Amino acid sequence: VYSLDGLLVFGLLLVCTCAYLRKVPRLKTWLLSEKRGVWGVFYKAAVIGTRLHVAVAISCVLMAFYVLVVK
Repeated sequence: VYSLDGLLVFGLLLVCTCAYLRKVPRLKTWLLSEKRGVWGVFYKAAVIGTRLHVAVAISCVLMAFYVLVVK
């Protein structure tokens, strides 16, 4: 997380993980029920992941290519 690409990877992983956890009913009510505060970050990441799933998927593929090939 100490560099820009590390921050981008962390953000993409957070969005993808929260979007996945939103599909699990028990975890959705337990983790993603708060819309404000610290837990609200996870809720907002899950909303971004589900609404912009195509853009997030393309970003993940591009970041994987960057980390594996370029870096």
